[in-house]
Amino acid sequence: MEPTFGKNIKLLRKRRSRTQDDIAFALNMKRSTLSGYENGVAEPGIEALLALAKYFKISVDTLLTVDLGALRESELYQLEHGNNIFINGGNLRVLTTTVDSNNKENIEIINQKASAGYRTGFADPEYIRVLPTFQLPFLSADRKYRTFQITGDSMLPIPDKSWVTGEFVQNWDMLRDQQACIILTLNDGIMFKVAENRLKSEGRLLLHSLNPLYESYSVDSKDLREIWRFVHYISSELPEPNLPVNQMSSALAALQSEVAGIKAKMEIQGNLFDENANS
Repeated sequence: MEPTFGKNIKLLRKRRSRTQDDIAFALNMKRSTLSGYENGVAEPGIEALLALAKYFKISVDTLLTVDLGALRESELYQLEHGNNIFINGGNLRVLTTTVDSNNKENIEIINQKASAGYRTGFADPEYIRVLPTFQLPFLSADRKYRTFQITGDSMLPIPDKSWVTGEFVQNWDMLRDQQACIILTLNDGIMFKVAENRLKSEGRLLLHSLNPLYESYSVDSKDLREIWRFVHYISSELPEPNLPVNQMSSALAALQSEVAGIKAKMEIQGNLFDENANS
């Protein structure tokens, strides 16, 4: 039996503030038996494995092969709430991150100048360590966030040079269609797009811009490095007005005015015709 199994059971038990007696009673086993599992001096049979996996709501494979103590708090939270990335088609993606003095995960900031370096430095602890950081108290402490400065007009009405915050997506198969994301690719670096998830069926993401002047294109899964689900953005500029709609409204108003003028002229001409006919 892998030594990680005993450590995992002990970790999960303590995270639920349960004693060995509590777990043993719930699973109808002896406390000494459970203690033996945790200490690695006894090996559970298949029935005990299935019972423990069901109790903690984590797969047997994960309990046996993954060192849960090495995961970040946000990753453990996902596992304990049913998003088992190890059996849902997602691979474990180790994210390099930083924490503040209270061991709370920072929100690192990737500005426009740092974007080029992020493409190769995203997994380098030294690179991530020197990035500026901040906190947003209204975001969940159980999830990982990062803020990127976007450039260009492909995602209008979100203005150029806005600061876009994303939540780290560990299991790409769980990414919803039409979800706005910050995406890191091997070749193109950081992109902010609306993603259509075709990873399971075609091994790619189809990416769309909010600005209709830009064409959609796809990215193969082998070129993907990180996906961050859009949470919100910060900008010092107001979004640009929707010019095509405004232009259509102006054109419609002008057309209505022109039609009203023609109608008035026709009424005048009709009245003159009636007067001439009666005279």
